Amino acid sequence: MESMKRNIIIATMVAMFLAAVEGTVVTIAVPTIIEDLNGFALISWVFSSYLLTSAVTTPIYGKLADLYGRKNTLTAGIAIFLVGSFLCGLSQNIYSLIMFRALQGIGAGSIFTITYTIVGDVFSISERAKVQGWLSTVWGIASLIGPFFGGFLIDTLSWHWIFFINIPFGVVSIALIQKNLQENFEKRKRKIDYLGAVILTAAIVLLLYGFLAGGDGKNENIILSVICIVLSLIFLILFYFKEKKSEEPIVPFEIFTRLNIIANIISFLESASLMAIDVYVPLYIQNVLGFGATISGLCMSPMSFTWLLSSIFLAKCIEKYRERYIILICSIIVLVGSVLMPGFNIDSSLFLVMLCVSVLGFGFGGNFTTLTIVVQSSVGYFMRGAATASNSLLRNLGQTIGISVFGSIFNLNILRYFNNMGISGIDSNNLYSNAAVHIKVPLQLVKESLNSSLYVVFIGVIVLNVVSLLLSLFLPKDFKKCD
Repeated sequence: MESMKRNIIIATMVAMFLAAVEGTVVTIAVPTIIEDLNGFALISWVFSSYLLTSAVTTPIYGKLADLYGRKNTLTAGIAIFLVGSFLCGLSQNIYSLIMFRALQGIGAGSIFTITYTIVGDVFSISERAKVQGWLSTVWGIASLIGPFFGGFLIDTLSWHWIFFINIPFGVVSIALIQKNLQENFEKRKRKIDYLGAVILTAAIVLLLYGFLAGGDGKNENIILSVICIVLSLIFLILFYFKEKKSEEPIVPFEIFTRLNIIANIISFLESASLMAIDVYVPLYIQNVLGFGATISGLCMSPMSFTWLLSSIFLAKCIEKYRERYIILICSIIVLVGSVLMPGFNIDSSLFLVMLCVSVLGFGFGGNFTTLTIVVQSSVGYFMRGAATASNSLLRNLGQTIGISVFGSIFNLNILRYFNNMGISGIDSNNLYSNAAVHIKVPLQLVKESLNSSLYVVFIGVIVLNVVSLLLSLFLPKDFKKCD
């Protein structure tokens, strides 16, 4: 049994490494990509398309794993992810990149959900904390290697190679999963709630587009945004009633206890906060401070290292101390780190940036590890897959909606900055293109406009982290754990 568990850990760690490398490398590469493809205004879509499709497929993968087994479903998801990665590497314009990132996301939806479900299935509560720490170690290693290696590829070859690098890792991951993950799986006749999945997908797409549509401040788009959000709410209500009547609901509402609701909301908010940091801190380093992708990757690496330390340290503490206090302390640490970010300016030192991301990494690492364990431990075996999928869905939605909202804030404040300076005709897509040069915008002014916009984004991150901290106060001191 111990040998089987060890092999499962290896297989899940390699699968997680694939997703971790993709995330860390792409965030470092985005400033280079959007300059090359002239897509500053569409920066949020590069992430949103990926996060949206990974979010809406999460609950579906949970059901497919019940029907066809964890191993086969995870393998299929990784294969789709690799096809999307290859096509992203071939992209020649921002629109094809966004489309293929969406395909990537369809495959990625399986990785986080099924790997964490496997951990919840195989390991006891006392073992889960340790395994969660090891999975976070994978994130740490990938995040230390990924930004540096990704920056090296960008600086020496091109950004296209940061997508091709996924392919060998994916092939190894599939091989290890097929060989090591043994499951005594018995096929059962179960109905997948396809109509429920379609309704949920429509609700999420409309919600996301609603946030994106009003981003430029035009009256007609604001009206469209309101319509989309109202329609999204209607679809969510329909989804609720559909799931209540379904024999095999995509999302069984029994899992949403007070504990899980609060834990999922905190996961949602902190995922949005983390995504903004992952995207806009590298953009600040490269486009405001003027450093290359390699330096940017090295500056972000301390965040991954402290994330790793936090996950390992708190995985040991979680058995001794109440989860509520661990989440509370980590939320305070995250808030302290985010308070440093508005202090970034056009001549800040890299030491301040590294200090900030180090503090944030420790807080995020402890919180996400503990929140996942809390959600899984609060339900029994037959609800664990649904609970894990729902938590993954809320995290993905947090990232998707968060980067969409922050992207709109970022773009609007760039335009507002230039309007206040009496400069018109600026398109945030073309800040580094010949269009900006043609209207004689100095590079220093471009940096100042970006820094001004980033200041507003970082204030928004602080607001989210304050709300997360307040919510952690309402977590119950004790809860019934299910093994």
